[in-house]
Amino acid sequence: MDNFLTDNEDLLFHLESMDLDYIIRLYEDDFAEKGVYPHAPKDAADAKDSYRRVLDILGQIAAEYMAPYAAEVDATGVRLEDGEVVFAPATARAWDMMRKAELTGMTFARKYGGLNIPLTIMTMGGEIFSRADASFLNLGLQQDIGETLERFGSEEQKKRIIPLLASGAEGSAMILTEPDAGSDLQSVTLKATQAPDGTWRLNGVKRFITNGCGKIGLVLARSEDREGARGLSLFLYERDKHTRIRRVEEKLGIHGSPTCEMQFNDAPAELVGERGRGLTKYTMWLMNSARLSVASQGVGIAEAAYREAEKYAREREQFGGPIIRLPAVYEMLADMRISVEAGRALLYETSRIVDMKEGLERVAELHPEREGELKAEIKKYTRLAAMYTPMAKAYNSEMANRVANDAIQIHGGTGYMKDFNVERHYRDARITNIYEGTTQLQVVAAIGAVMSGTATAAMDEYAAEDWSAVPAHLPQGIEKARLAFEKSVLHVKEAGSEEVTGFHARRLVEMATDLVVSWLLLRDGRRSERKLLVAETFIEKMQARAAAHATYIQSEGAFFMKNYRRILKLE
Repeated sequence: MDNFLTDNEDLLFHLESMDLDYIIRLYEDDFAEKGVYPHAPKDAADAKDSYRRVLDILGQIAAEYMAPYAAEVDATGVRLEDGEVVFAPATARAWDMMRKAELTGMTFARKYGGLNIPLTIMTMGGEIFSRADASFLNLGLQQDIGETLERFGSEEQKKRIIPLLASGAEGSAMILTEPDAGSDLQSVTLKATQAPDGTWRLNGVKRFITNGCGKIGLVLARSEDREGARGLSLFLYERDKHTRIRRVEEKLGIHGSPTCEMQFNDAPAELVGERGRGLTKYTMWLMNSARLSVASQGVGIAEAAYREAEKYAREREQFGGPIIRLPAVYEMLADMRISVEAGRALLYETSRIVDMKEGLERVAELHPEREGELKAEIKKYTRLAAMYTPMAKAYNSEMANRVANDAIQIHGGTGYMKDFNVERHYRDARITNIYEGTTQLQVVAAIGAVMSGTATAAMDEYAAEDWSAVPAHLPQGIEKARLAFEKSVLHVKEAGSEEVTGFHARRLVEMATDLVVSWLLLRDGRRSERKLLVAETFIEKMQARAAAHATYIQSEGAFFMKNYRRILKLE
């Protein structure tokens, strides 16, 4: 029986070696619900056994009910009939399997019908599904809306809405983007108007809304008579006759996922949380959760593309043997595999950090008397989550595009044809570094932490671990590259210019990400000879990338900036 969990050696490595005990205790409030709900765990071992069984079911659904039909879903897509979205039959079957397995509310609290599963495990599910069919992630594991409502909504809203999402009875959507407000959400104009009786109505158009056909939505709208972020609030709405799906977009990839344009015509809605905090607090929390989902999507697509390429290279005979024997091919394949494993290491370190933040905040909320005790830890993990999340999203979405591109190259001309899956993986990968914030926006989100020392503090913690079991030249190599990184940061700081910082931001973030990933892979290398080989290769090549970036950053950057502006006639 095929299973996308059990056939993935590296994913199993992370599942089995990751220390989740503290996170489990935080999420379970020291197992306070073990006598309340029959499926609540009694201890950490019981919880981990439940997680493994959940992922095993997801792995089976992905391998048997999704992957074999992914090409069919891609060809069929979705269509709009009488104002309603119709999914491909295979997508509907997979969703039905999820509902029957009671896995449509994995991360929600048990009192609302969920399983109270940490984000780390949920992220593994996202990788598994994305490997099978990248378009299904946006439907099958779209927990972000319910999580946001659970975190910021009223108790009445939670009790009424979250059970619907947990049971899979209704789909959901985050409704942010507009025709003239894409990445710049401060420019949102969809109007929210409050009537004398206190009710709210929405009017305007939203575009590029993933799963906009879902009945439950969280809508970012302008509720205040002021420009910018402070004029925006977040609203809960249940789609009815006052909201029309005007069209379903024709897209390059993820054809099984509906992307809708929506017209709100005096649509009734409810305020979530406080007025004027829609973007600055609630939507930013929602988008950070979604960005981690996209990071898992990138890893899943890359895993699928790599496997197709390796299989083809072993079977394709040219020049007297399989092409995998050719140095140009085996180097490319090995680099693809290392890239996937590097992205996976970063993904699960990020999800662990976010779980720590969320778990600590839960405990502080449930036990206000412990708030002072937990304050320092919450602050630390909030700061780390704000840096690691955009790093993981940027790294894994770019990595997915690169691996999918190389998978086509290994296939040669046949890879360009629809006869092979790599053509679909290439198209599906392309959205990952665009939606939920482009790579450029992820760099903007991460550069502050890089410049302020958060990245350096994280590296200090890694460097302080016991590395006596690994060859000494590897941690020494990381530290050498780190010195080049720190000199580059200092050089940019001394320039004292926002333009210079912006110009070199991506290079600095990439250097910091490379260094973090190097420590993560080396940590894995302490547990596995195979992983040590992966770490050694990554670290050796990382040093060359770090040196190149440092040389460029510390050169006369003003020369390049001036030339670029002149080439584009900006001055």
